[in-house]
Amino acid sequence: MPSHAPSDLNINHKISDLVKARYTCKSFDPHRLISSQDFAQLEDVMQNAASSVNSQPWHYVIATSAAGKAKIAQSTQGSMSYNAPKVLNASHTVVFCRRTVLTTDHAEAVLHQESLDGRYKDEEAINVSRKTRNYYFGQHNDVTHDSADWMAKQVYLSFGMVMMAAAAMDIDTCPMEGFDAAVLDQVLGLKARGLSSVLLLALGYHAHDDFNKLLPKSRLKPEQIFTRI
Repeated sequence: MPSHAPSDLNINHKISDLVKARYTCKSFDPHRLISSQDFAQLEDVMQNAASSVNSQPWHYVIATSAAGKAKIAQSTQGSMSYNAPKVLNASHTVVFCRRTVLTTDHAEAVLHQESLDGRYKDEEAINVSRKTRNYYFGQHNDVTHDSADWMAKQVYLSFGMVMMAAAAMDIDTCPMEGFDAAVLDQVLGLKARGLSSVLLLALGYHAHDDFNKLLPKSRLKPEQIFTRI
């Protein structure tokens, strides 16, 4: 008997095709916009992305207007000016942010929402969850002193999920680390809100002259990246 039902095999095949077809868009068509209905689905992905101990240490600044995208583009000047057209011509540009500090207030806000959503059967279960999350927050705040990096890792999880979801919807994306976070944080007033920018994601539809669309995908061979034990 096969280990997978035919429908499962079909789904797996589609996922494989999807990741092979996904690419980084280098030139967006400024006249093609993502519908509000489609982008609402991507917002659902952002909201429901995975994070360690359900910490959700993220915030998303979404620019759809020319003025909003121009603000973001201020952080792509000088040596990073090659990213400005991507920010400006995309249908949507999203700033993926992390919290600047892991606080017990944030932990309690997450716990409160979990309780409202029916994740706990009683007060004992709530306390177990509180203890577990506070332990990890404490480890990164007071032991390894890497809370900023740890929160950024959670943001990257969301980032990857959004890119995959966009690909499934035939929406093109361009991930960007090439921007000045200090400039962007100032322009958007993020520090005052307890936030710091981590990544930019431009989303939309490729222009006809996007050279990267026509190039073959290139990845290392399986034997170079997999070790089976």
